[in-house]
Amino acid sequence: MAKVKTNAIRILDAKKIAYEVLTYDNKDGKIDGVTVAGKVGKDPREVYKTLVAQGSSKNIFVFIIPVETELDLKKAARAAGEKNVEMIPVKDIQKWTGYIRGGCSPVGMKKDYRTFLDVSCNKLEEIVVSAGKIGVQMVLKPEDLIDVAKIETVDLLKN
Repeated sequence: MAKVKTNAIRILDAKKIAYEVLTYDNKDGKIDGVTVAGKVGKDPREVYKTLVAQGSSKNIFVFIIPVETELDLKKAARAAGEKNVEMIPVKDIQKWTGYIRGGCSPVGMKKDYRTFLDVSCNKLEEIVVSAGKIGVQMVLKPEDLIDVAKIETVDLLKN
């Protein structure tokens, strides 16, 4: 099988960042994060989902959290300096990011949005995020992800 190259992976290659590609079969249509973690053989605490939200200012923000958790919109708004933030409709994900639901990578979006990663990443040796295509995940060091996507780490989870 040819090595999968997505925009996110090309960016990591260009910046000489070490990563591993994990692929999974999505014929069953199950692309939720916990299912994906199982399909790639990773602990769900290491697998993160990329969420896209819009603030009251109409600015777009990206939030990356573990797949088993829920984003606290108040904490997200505070981190972004907004009165409030709301998840963008699924139908608008591609318009804003260039990616589709289930294949939204924090690396290589259409624009460089202000991006936040939950502080739980600080406990990890490696983090798994979408490589920009359904069925393809990438594993890298949290600090490399933070560096390549200019990410801020903050507490984003519902307690």
